[in-house]
Amino acid sequence: MGRGRVQLKRIENKINRQVTFSKRRTGLLKKANEISVLCDAEVALIVFSHKGKLFEYSTDDCMEKILERYERYSYAERQLVTTDLDSQGNWTLEYNRLKAKVELLQRNHRNYLGEDLDSMSLKELQNLEQQIDTALKHIRARKNHLMSQSISELQRKERAIQVQNNMLVKQIKEKEKKDKALAQPAFWDLQNHGPNASSFLLSQPAGLPLPCLNIGGSHQEEAPEARRNELGHTLEPVYSFHLGGYGA
Repeated sequence: MGRGRVQLKRIENKINRQVTFSKRRTGLLKKANEISVLCDAEVALIVFSHKGKLFEYSTDDCMEKILERYERYSYAERQLVTTDLDSQGNWTLEYNRLKAKVELLQRNHRNYLGEDLDSMSLKELQNLEQQIDTALKHIRARKNHLMSQSISELQRKERAIQVQNNMLVKQIKEKEKKDKALAQPAFWDLQNHGPNASSFLLSQPAGLPLPCLNIGGSHQEEAPEARRNELGHTLEPVYSFHLGGYGA
């Protein structure tokens, strides 16, 4: 009679299990070497015993190279499978997820406006109150910062305008002072000689005697009497007039 089919199950006897492991491990390593040599394949075999002992085989002792290649291939394969699943279409799941997110945002917005509060529990209301208080603190801080910046800018502009006004006042005072200094000599010249005499005297060449007109028989000049104007200043006559006959 032929040999019957062996039923594959865990060997309960420890000794028999250890003997079987040693035989099968040796055969497995032999088969791995045969397929590597016969088919020119890169083979990596890793076996751990029930006690955790490592047994390995690799083609030309390049276990790390084979494992690194396996990692790259496995990662690329997983990425390809994920892309295929997305392209084949989980759009329904994505749509439902986005729809639920939009509904949640709309409900939170209504709650922030004080609406739809009946369905909220005490804890949810306390969390909502805390969120609103935190938001108010941020809003007030931002508002105070902007107001402080605005006040500083207005103060800077006020100082600049004040400096400009001070410069203008200084320039006006200097101009008035110069105009007053220029007008004072002309005022004293008018007081002493009058407007016609002053212009006439200034037009005469230096060193020439003043003209004198004698009318009548006497050539003797009469001393003119001093006259006073309304301001009490003595006015000296510029021309002397003598009435009488012509001189010889």
